[in-house]
Amino acid sequence: MMSLPVLLLSAAASTLAAPPLPSRPAQRAVAEANASGTVEPLPSAFLNAAAVQPFIEGQVYHLYTAPGEVTDIVLQPGEQLGSVASGDTARWVIGDTTSGTGADKRAHVLVKPVAAGLVTNLIITTDRRTYHLALTSGSGAAISMLSWTYPQDALLALKRSTEAAAAAAPVAAGLEVDQLHFGYTISGDRPAWRPLRAFDDGRQTYIELPPALGATDAPPLFVLGAKGEADLVNYRLRGRYYVVDRLFDVAEMRLGTKKQAVVRITRVGDLGLRAKRRAS
Repeated sequence: MMSLPVLLLSAAASTLAAPPLPSRPAQRAVAEANASGTVEPLPSAFLNAAAVQPFIEGQVYHLYTAPGEVTDIVLQPGEQLGSVASGDTARWVIGDTTSGTGADKRAHVLVKPVAAGLVTNLIITTDRRTYHLALTSGSGAAISMLSWTYPQDALLALKRSTEAAAAAAPVAAGLEVDQLHFGYTISGDRPAWRPLRAFDDGRQTYIELPPALGATDAPPLFVLGAKGEADLVNYRLRGRYYVVDRLFDVAEMRLGTKKQAVVRITRVGDLGLRAKRRAS
């Protein structure tokens, strides 16, 4: 007899072989991750009848629904709805609409189960983020509305506001003009960030940079010691000024690797700091 049918059966069996099932530890890990990453609507989350949750990337929000009732999922004002996907579209009625106009316009995703005892998930994508929800239908009370607060957006807005206020603030308050020392020379290379001038108030040194600094990298500042050794110094950028928390005789601003641009700032006049120290 020919063995060809046996060979064909063997090949078919190998082609149709099912992929291995996940191991029990893997299934347990997935279940534990889903459970720990799911946010339940606690009593403190409700504002009137609406559940309001802080949005955190990667969390799943549990939404309780009931047949015969529509639950409203409300997105952030100005957020543009991309797509809505559910694991069960046969037994869940899912639609979307909008409310408001202009900057206050909001997208709504409306969810209604056709029966109690259903479980599925819902993924909403927008131009700003992705929402993950776990949907459960029951015969009890349903959540009327779910919306979110956005702590990350609030922190970002606060940071931008703080940075804008800092940039608009005076470089130094309470400076007396007659206490300022402008005896500094600028020498060396002429990159776009070459300082315009330097001065001090007897405690801090201020280095004014040109507007072109905004389009280039801010160069680091080094203070040169008595033997010419270069040390980094504490300073901060305020607007177009480097504010250095000390006085110095000689400092250098350096930027580049193969061909480094070097600009030297030297304190002159009033004998300089070292000369004053030697004289004393």
